[in-house]
Amino acid sequence: MMVSGGADAPIYYLLDTNILLAYIRAGKLGEQIERTYKLSASPYKPLISVVTVGEILAVARKFGWGDEKILTMNGLLKELIRLDINDAQVLEAYAEPDEFARTHQTIGKNDVWIAATARVTGATLLTTDRHFDQFHPKYIKRIWIDEAVAKPE
Repeated sequence: MMVSGGADAPIYYLLDTNILLAYIRAGKLGEQIERTYKLSASPYKPLISVVTVGEILAVARKFGWGDEKILTMNGLLKELIRLDINDAQVLEAYAEPDEFARTHQTIGKNDVWIAATARVTGATLLTTDRHFDQFHPKYIKRIWIDEAVAKPE
């Protein structure tokens, strides 16, 4: 399942759910992420875990998103590469018997699946969530994006 390789390899991004939300909301944060990382123009499609797909569908249902927002969400999901967690390497990364597994108490199970997917693929996780700090840089590469930077003053 590895998608990123050596020093000259392209950078693949795995998007956390909050990054998808920023794009769907089409606000300042989504604009800042696009300006900085140029995800829509990259020749390498961003990656998402199927866990992220489930989370974004749950958010849409919970907040009763209208047709326009659902269309935006579905259009975005079609542009991304979905990665299944039913993969031997991802399952093993989730269950590693070292520090990675011991930190489960401080992070939600869905985030552990996303971290395991980032670890196995070698992709850099883009997130606004500090829960992943405990895995960076030893287990995953992650870029934390400060939501406050994009908020109006």
